Amino acid sequence: MKIELLTHTPEPELVVAAAARLCYSNSSIEALLEKSRDEREAFLEKITSLGHLSVFEHVSFSFGVEGISRACSHQLVRHRLASYSQQSQRYVSHSKRFSAVTPDSIAGSPQFAERYQQMLDEIHGFYAEMLEAGIPAEDARFILPNAATTKIVVTMNGRELLHFFSLRCCRRAQWEIQALAKQMLQLVKPLAPILFAKAGPGCVSGACPEGALTCGAIKEVRAEFNASSLGA
Repeated sequence: MKIELLTHTPEPELVVAAAARLCYSNSSIEALLEKSRDEREAFLEKITSLGHLSVFEHVSFSFGVEGISRACSHQLVRHRLASYSQQSQRYVSHSKRFSAVTPDSIAGSPQFAERYQQMLDEIHGFYAEMLEAGIPAEDARFILPNAATTKIVVTMNGRELLHFFSLRCCRRAQWEIQALAKQMLQLVKPLAPILFAKAGPGCVSGACPEGALTCGAIKEVRAEFNASSLGA
């Protein structure tokens, strides 16, 4: 899995603070940007504590992601308040060899790891055979597994990122998208440490939202998502 932050709103905290201040001020647009850094940080902490998160929507972050499975990307695109551009299996064929993700639970079992690889080899062989026979890639792809890797560009605004992190950084999230979410958080937190100060699973800033399904490790989770552990 490889993740890069391609671009983001310049000075995201400045933009969010200006948007929030506009709601409570009669000042000109220029004046909204003139506050000192200390004043801005205090104001951002206040609006965040009040749950005034609509202003987070004025900043966005775009990520380039590759090496995740189609199983993972199918979960990712369920977050509808985001924009996606994904590598097409219709126009990009894998005639040489499609790459695939192997879960640790399978890789750690010699018996199943071997059979897993044999199955991938068989699928690739049949896929390549169909392409050579003139079957269009858009039809041959029907045999490709969820394990096949993909590339995708993802853009989310600040508010949707917080929502994404709250669900996918949770220890109950599927392991691959959980790893993706944590890496994304590590990329954005240094750029906007106040906006993402409490980013992470829901239990970082409150009670565990999973109820009876809780992982039972709230202290460990909070320690994992403190500022120092995420490089802020």
